[in-house]
Amino acid sequence: MRHDGGAPGFVGRRREVARLVRALRAAPAVVLVEGDAGIGKSALVGRALAEAEVPGERVLTGRCHPVAEPSPYGPVLDALRRSRPVLAGVAGMPPSAGALRTWLPDLADLLPENTAGAGADERYRLTQGLQALLGALGEVVLLVEDAQWADRATRELLLLLARAPHPGLSLVVTYRPEELPDGAPVLGTAYRCPPGVSGGLLRIEPLDEAEVLELARTVLGTGTGTGTGGAAGPAAAPASSAGVAAGTGLASGAGPGVGPGTVPAVARLLYERSGGLPAAVVEDLAALQEDGRQTDPVAFLSGADLARGLRDAVAERLAGLGAEARAVVETVAVLEEPAGEGLIAEVSALTAEQVSSGLVEALRAGVLSEPEPARYAFRREPARQVAYRRIPGPTRSALHRRAIDALRTGRPQPLARIAAHTRALGDRDAWQQAAEAAADQAVEQGDTAVAGPLLRELLAEADLAPERRGRAARALSGLAANAAYDAASTEVLADIIADPRLPVADRGEVRLTLGLRVAVQGGDRAGFALIEQAADELIAERPARAARALVALAMNERDGAGAAVRERMAKAAAALESEPDEEVAAAYRATRLTFQAREGDPELWPELDRLPRDASNPELVRQTTRALFNVGDIAMETGHDQRAGRLLAESRALARQAAISYLECYSRIALLRLDGLAGRWQGLEERFEAIGTEYPDVAMARVERAMLFGRMAASRGRLAVARAEFESAARYGERESQVTTAIRAAAGLGAVELVERGAEAAAAVLAPAVAMLRQAGAWARAGELLPIAVEAVRGAGDEGAARHLTEEAAEAIDGADAPAAHAGLALARGVLLEGTDPCGAIESYREARDAWRGIGRPYEVAKAEERLARALADRDPQTAAERLAAAEATYTTLGAASDAARCQHVRRDLGLGRMASPGRRGYGEALSPRERQVAELVGQGVSNQDIAQALFLSPRTVEHHVASVLRKLGVGRKDVAEALAETGS
Repeated sequence: MRHDGGAPGFVGRRREVARLVRALRAAPAVVLVEGDAGIGKSALVGRALAEAEVPGERVLTGRCHPVAEPSPYGPVLDALRRSRPVLAGVAGMPPSAGALRTWLPDLADLLPENTAGAGADERYRLTQGLQALLGALGEVVLLVEDAQWADRATRELLLLLARAPHPGLSLVVTYRPEELPDGAPVLGTAYRCPPGVSGGLLRIEPLDEAEVLELARTVLGTGTGTGTGGAAGPAAAPASSAGVAAGTGLASGAGPGVGPGTVPAVARLLYERSGGLPAAVVEDLAALQEDGRQTDPVAFLSGADLARGLRDAVAERLAGLGAEARAVVETVAVLEEPAGEGLIAEVSALTAEQVSSGLVEALRAGVLSEPEPARYAFRREPARQVAYRRIPGPTRSALHRRAIDALRTGRPQPLARIAAHTRALGDRDAWQQAAEAAADQAVEQGDTAVAGPLLRELLAEADLAPERRGRAARALSGLAANAAYDAASTEVLADIIADPRLPVADRGEVRLTLGLRVAVQGGDRAGFALIEQAADELIAERPARAARALVALAMNERDGAGAAVRERMAKAAAALESEPDEEVAAAYRATRLTFQAREGDPELWPELDRLPRDASNPELVRQTTRALFNVGDIAMETGHDQRAGRLLAESRALARQAAISYLECYSRIALLRLDGLAGRWQGLEERFEAIGTEYPDVAMARVERAMLFGRMAASRGRLAVARAEFESAARYGERESQVTTAIRAAAGLGAVELVERGAEAAAAVLAPAVAMLRQAGAWARAGELLPIAVEAVRGAGDEGAARHLTEEAAEAIDGADAPAAHAGLALARGVLLEGTDPCGAIESYREARDAWRGIGRPYEVAKAEERLARALADRDPQTAAERLAAAEATYTTLGAASDAARCQHVRRDLGLGRMASPGRRGYGEALSPRERQVAELVGQGVSNQDIAQALFLSPRTVEHHVASVLRKLGVGRKDVAEALAETGS
């Protein structure tokens, strides 16, 4: 029997499911599952029953119904009627169960005779009989659904069972807390599990936007694209997700027009329409799949009614309200934001007493809530929309007019709210005027979340006056300059510059902002074509703004280094002479500092200290923040990790203070990368996933995530995953104007190629990156690429090319303040000298190790130690063994299981013997270190064959370890990750 209601996919809510599973496996148990209608309580219980492997015949389900006079004990009796398969095998039924013969006639043949005499207390005998029957059934789950509609007798019986459950009984009660009579506890009185009884209260919350996205991907069959597992079923559900269940019989597979790139926009709209209720999300998805003619799913959902189940549930609650409560609810629906009694009275035209009475009724009915003291609103936005749409047109218009009059008395006037009420009245001219005033106010107040949508709505007006269009375009362009990259704003800017009614200089301003967003924030050097065009449009009327465009063009490393940069910076300086501009001069200075950082100029650091941190001009602060971020980011490439941390922390703080969201985002991402370089790998994957969800359109988040995941996957022996991640980063690097990403991605991919396909394949992959390095003169940032390139070229048999590359790098970075490049050069020299000068190789490896240690990168230190150990093996075996042990210990600490296993393999191959130890210990039922390595890889979804390759073990040995892991953890393969997380390290 299937418990999950035929759900097409169950994604997330692993913690809630795991908690319920633990309770079901530790009977007696009492679990009270509470949540709103449509929240997924039944689906979650069904999934837990399935995972706990409770036989279907031992799940006795009874449902309560919203009827005027429910039958006493009805849901419990209904559940027990389903007990025949279990009851048939019960011997020695207690005599007191005979009292149920008249209540359960379908089971009369399996129940003892009713021996009670006339006049006995019927209710007492019934209660005793029910308890006796449940006790006789043994290990069963009594599931009572929708207990908010239970009668008093049923609640008292459930309370009695919950306070003293039989040893094998698991009592699971689901209910909607907002619909409990008079807000009383579901069992009639407060309940806590007695000693020896597992379970407790399990509150199910609505989904957040990320979980709605996961559900949409699962149902539409487009894949998650984030590595979190979008397939249906428990095996694919991510162990760390907050979760969602859906039980609707939907077929997986995207509907027309719903491609992977469209799903995030669809999911955002689904979240807005549903308030996070899975039932509403799934109903919308079903409608989307059924409409085979649609090619624009966003437009389809935007024009569709809200989910019928949601509408019916709200309508049912509204129908039970009296006239005063209904008037209050309609007023709150029109006001949209939480409102106090005074404003509600003014807009509704009710007396204070009528408002108070109506609020009390609406609150008790669960229609309204009090989100903050003395402020009232709908509990969820979709419910407000349903109530709003049910208000008759004339009544709605009157409420909006009175709302405008009331809000205009405020100081300052809430112009955005006034504009919204004006728009609802259908007066387009009045709305345009109100919206522009509201946007101006929001910009002055720094409220970009309000200003941006208002300006976009204004610009979407076909009949907007040209002067107003130009002002709105410039205002939106100014907001976009500081905002984190998002596709919606970029599309709006593209539409603006296509408008022939805009003056040339205004179009140039907007085009410059668009080009900067595409090239800098979007990571696509195609934006530089827009910037170049903007410079031409601006040079005649606004030379200072043209200078800003020229400064941006100079940042393009792919468009020639050296002379091209100097030419553009000179033109920018000349334009600034003709029209001095403090803000553009600050951008010029920030760009010059960026170039100094790229070159490893030791004169850079004093210049940074002179940047203005507390200027009153926001643009000066923005350029200071930009300079701090750029230099901090490049400082990681050149090996100044401690300085990078300080600069990035400062840029993040300044960006937050000045509301420069894209620079705050960039600084956070760079600090995460710095954690990875410093060996702080614990939890890093989850933190990258979180920031990627927060900023889904920011390319930097995706590429740095791919770089980190690639490095960690390679260190754990998951070479196919590492290859995919590095290839993803490389594709981004091809588009970006800076060469650093392409170089780093090539270094990672080259290392994978070297292991899997040999030196010639690695050299072929690395050759374009080396050419790019030379073209851009980016030698100060070559710390990662140089050693692997030299190793690949030398391994492919071209000793001369390897030597030339090393000498070329040495000459280029001579005198440069770039510790990572010097460390990489030392490692490359060691590789080059291995065959001809072993002593020189040893010294070079020591130099590289010490340099990486000084920088603060333990993984790089371990790699240098490992090479040093190999070089020392013939000359000083004892020291070689010590260095190899040090490398292995670092790899193990980091979780680089494959690297650690390789050290063990090298030790055996070189005959270095084992390090001294106090003797082999027994681990009993605890995991041994090797078993933990295997368990971690199993938890990551790695196959036995790949585990064998990663850990340098035979497939049969891996099979033995996997069997031992599953036995010790007491779980199946799909649950290993969760079990490891629960047991800790």
